[in-house]
Amino acid sequence: MKKILIVGAGGQIGSELTTYLRSIYGDANVVASDMRESKALGEAGPFELLDALDAKAYAGIVSKYKIDSIFNLVALLSATGEKIPQKAWEINIGALMNSLEIARENNCALFTPSSIGAFGPSTPKDKTPQDTLMRPTTIYGVCKVTGELLGDYYHTRFGVDTRSVRFPGLISSLTLPGGGTTDYAVEIFYEAVKSGKFTCPVPSDVYMDMMYMPDALRACVELMEADPSKLVHRNSFNIASMSFTPEIICAEVKKLVPGFTMDYNVDPVKESIARSWPNSLDDTCAREEWGWAPKWDLTSMSADMLEKIKEKKAKGLL
Repeated sequence: MKKILIVGAGGQIGSELTTYLRSIYGDANVVASDMRESKALGEAGPFELLDALDAKAYAGIVSKYKIDSIFNLVALLSATGEKIPQKAWEINIGALMNSLEIARENNCALFTPSSIGAFGPSTPKDKTPQDTLMRPTTIYGVCKVTGELLGDYYHTRFGVDTRSVRFPGLISSLTLPGGGTTDYAVEIFYEAVKSGKFTCPVPSDVYMDMMYMPDALRACVELMEADPSKLVHRNSFNIASMSFTPEIICAEVKKLVPGFTMDYNVDPVKESIARSWPNSLDDTCAREEWGWAPKWDLTSMSADMLEKIKEKKAKGLL
């Protein structure tokens, strides 16, 4: 990767990935783009306003900056998508198709993340295999499976260098999530610092795979820099770090925030989505094909999250 475009750079992943990639490849070589103006993203490097559904404008940016690698991060998330499924399909698949075509026409590598949401209730729950039955019951999941298949198709049919990972729930101290089923695992830390209590929208016994954002960012780069001759799979790799229930993460927070309490007000939509997803993923293929290995676990991540959020509070940023 020499000249990189991030589409959807203002989102949960994109805002941090932009900074991370600029630290590796240089500020001028990473172009951030989003539908909304971002002073923060534009201060350190190039920024372009872009609606990813506008193929002409999208292609123009790729040509202008001589882009060789695209990170397409445009997506409506799981819980939001269930409220407006037609719009979710239009945005998620529209941005993907434009990305694939522009990558094909300009000989770009393309990263488009998939998700544990690509699996469904008929998928094996524990240590979910890399290659298994995928019958999601959300429009978000349907979009992700479609994206994986289209990525593989564009690689085999047109030779596009498409690559992807199936992200678990992502936990970040910097950027708040927006409409995902796993959001509670971020919100619990903020509420622990702000109020010492949290009302969880997900049932106490539901396991879901999670990952700390620093590991997720590193996975993106390591996969895109991996030797293509060693990639048996492309779209999309299981990657894993930690799996827990609300009760387990609550117990971890209590160790670090004395007096913290949590109760429940279960959101039926989020419960349905969460119960349809795997408890844990088998990421053997990612480990074998490009050397994936997480660096953060629940204990180290919880301590770091709380420390960083306390720093925000001390600065009056909460």
